[in-house]
Formats: sequence, C-alpha cells, structure tokens
Amino acid sequence: MPNLVEIRANLAARITNPIMGILSKSGIKPDALTFIGLAISIGAAYAIATGHFLLGGVLILVAGLFDLLDGALARFVKQTRKFGAILDSTIDRISEAAIFCGLLVWYMLEGSTLEVVLIVAVLIGSFLVSYVRARAEGLGLECKIGLFTRAERVIVLAIGLMVNQIVIALLILVVLVYVTVVQRLVHLWRISA
Repeated sequence: MPNLVEIRANLAARITNPIMGILSKSGIKPDALTFIGLAISIGAAYAIATGHFLLGGVLILVAGLFDLLDGALARFVKQTRKFGAILDSTIDRISEAAIFCGLLVWYMLEGSTLEVVLIVAVLIGSFLVSYVRARAEGLGLECKIGLFTRAERVIVLAIGLMVNQIVIALLILVVLVYVTVVQRLVHLWRISA
C-alpha cells in the first residue's frame, strides 16, 4: 500500500506531467514560475484582506499549481539546483505567510479574537512543519512524512475561503499542523535513536 509521500508524488505528477512539454518548449525558467506563484499569493492575500474570500481561495489554488510546476519543470528540463530548492522553499514560506497575514488583517479589522488566535497558531504550526523537515535534512535525516504538508494546508484553506467556512478550516489546520509536527518529531526520534 502506498504511503502519503508516494500518493502526493503521484497526484502531483498527474497534474504536472501533461503541462511539462508545453512549459519546457516555452523557455520559461523554473525560478520564474516560483516568482509568478509568489505574485499570485500576494494577490490572494490582498483579496482576502479586503474580504474577497472566494477570489482569494481561487488564487491560492492557482498559486499552488505554480508551486507544483516550478519543481516539476526544473526536474523535467534537468535544471535542478540546490539554490533553486532553497529559493522555492523560502518563497513558499513567504507565500504562506502573506496569505495568512491577509486573513489576519481582515479579522483584526473585524475585531475577531478567536480567528486571530487561530491564524497565528496555524502560521506558527505551518512554519514548524517546514522547520522540522529542514532541520532534519540539515542533519542528514529524511523527513518527508506527515499528514498535513503545504499542499494539504493550501487545499483546506482555499476550500474554507471559497465556501466561507474559514473558522472550520482554521480549526482543521490548527489540529492537523501540530499533529504533523508531532509525527515528524516521533519519526525523527525513531530513526535517530
């Protein structure tokens, strides 16, 4: 039975493979896709901050597609670089922070304390999920496991925005990002003990 890492990789390949031929012939560079995704994420953050949740949710999904495409294109045209991977990860964190900051602005202006606390908790947890993996890899340990990686976070938040069930989405995210942090820590404890 395939694990979550394999399922994610297979789904990503099904989405990106049909587009790779076109992108590789276009001459566009993987880093350009990374920055286009960032620009779309910033647009999503603005839409969310101004209360346009449906548009923000759609833009988050579009930005997520660019996040899939940049790495896939780099592998397809054999232009993978260590710096490209670092840049991609950094831009992913900036994109995610921008989106949650857009949501934070909206709820701060609304005076909604619960939502503000949930957003901050999700943002910290999201960064911890990425940090634990990066720290582990810096020590030579593989750590791709976990229930809620960036892809799942993007999808849940986008759906929550599009159906205007943001509090439910935030509650799901709060629980599952910290479950993922614990999963990764337990995994690392087991393989490094």
